[in-house]
Amino acid sequence: METSDIGILIVDDEFSVRDSLDAWFSADGFRTGTAASADEALAALDRGKWEIVLTDIKMPGMDGMALLRRIKSTTPDTVVIMITAFAAVDTAIQALKDGAFDYICKPIDPDELTHIVRNVMDAIRLRNENRELREGIDRLAAVDEIVGGSAAIRNMIRLIGEVAPTDSTVMIRGESGTGKELAARAIHMNSRRKYFSLVTVNCGAIAETLLEDELFGHEKGAFTGAQYLRKGKLETADRGTIFFDEIGDIPPRMQIDILRVIETKRFTRLGGDKEIGVDFRIISATNRDLEQMVKDGTFREDLYYRLNVFRIDLPALRDRAEDIEPIARYWLGRLVEQMNKPVEGFTEQALARLAAHPWPGNVRELRNVIERALVSARGRRIDAADLSLPATGGPAAPTLMSIADMEKVHIEHVLRQVDWNISRAAEVLEIDRATLYNKIKKYGLRT
Repeated sequence: METSDIGILIVDDEFSVRDSLDAWFSADGFRTGTAASADEALAALDRGKWEIVLTDIKMPGMDGMALLRRIKSTTPDTVVIMITAFAAVDTAIQALKDGAFDYICKPIDPDELTHIVRNVMDAIRLRNENRELREGIDRLAAVDEIVGGSAAIRNMIRLIGEVAPTDSTVMIRGESGTGKELAARAIHMNSRRKYFSLVTVNCGAIAETLLEDELFGHEKGAFTGAQYLRKGKLETADRGTIFFDEIGDIPPRMQIDILRVIETKRFTRLGGDKEIGVDFRIISATNRDLEQMVKDGTFREDLYYRLNVFRIDLPALRDRAEDIEPIARYWLGRLVEQMNKPVEGFTEQALARLAAHPWPGNVRELRNVIERALVSARGRRIDAADLSLPATGGPAAPTLMSIADMEKVHIEHVLRQVDWNISRAAEVLEIDRATLYNKIKKYGLRT
């Protein structure tokens, strides 16, 4: 990084200080500017980018401490160095607590100030390198996991690219296992909010009695057992993205609360009386027919329109058969690396078996089949016999099992197919949620 890459804004009501520092840093190759007050400095920051602000603490009107807080709230990347003729430990500590990089006392020692500025340059260079590295990791983690070259996948990636830079609310539709959470992560990672949290709320996997506390958090003493203040997911998602997975499973009473938060961007913790403002983007996903739920009166129409601003439909794997082999090879590569097993690929028979399967569990089912095959594989390539799929010539011979064992296996199979969505699993099994919770506990199934 060259000194010409750095802009230094000097803020001081004393002309002699501004003029001498301006001359000093200009001679050293820095881009410089001056301001006689905090208001002039804020105007300069609105007009252009300044990497460093050198500001006096004691000034008429807005002082340097207030200017520091304004800068940190609007342009947090700007480095602020405080200048003071009233060197006091408490002032210096407070400035550092409020985000100042360092401070220097008048009369200014040019060599000391130059040393501080050189440290700032090192910090900026390191920050930029970390940011570039993190952006690269983000891209690899978010978009490169969307595998396939079918027209449906290309269209999905195009839609993600269009909506990600905006702040629009997004609704992702698709069957279980099609990658709705992956699509949500890709949108978040390619948005301006990517350096803040992506918070997921699995509406179908959280008991209704716990969902309110999960979302809003609570104050200390709000209820028996609330020994500490606890922030909810809405608060955690501030400045980032909140992802409501399986939004169709959210209880009707909570739909009203969610709608209110969307409209006001404010909420109150359980047991609290102070409203908290939040700023987050909303992405939601569901495999349910929300339009029919609106007609049936089980999902609020006003909430539906609030959430369904930009829609992305994820295709089922059976509708893009050309992607099965690339996805299988992708997951084999990832899993071989994790398990450190010397497996190089698939036999032709294995690929044919994969292509013939209808994949009701979509990509998640395919990934699980590859993992199980890799665990049991003994050769250099995965063969058809390694795949735990029904033989194409007819159903596999049944294994002798007790009724309880059969029930456990079947319940776990259903839970995996619906991504542990309790409401959806209960619906498929035709039992109520409480009964399903009891069976999960009885059989020791994880959620």
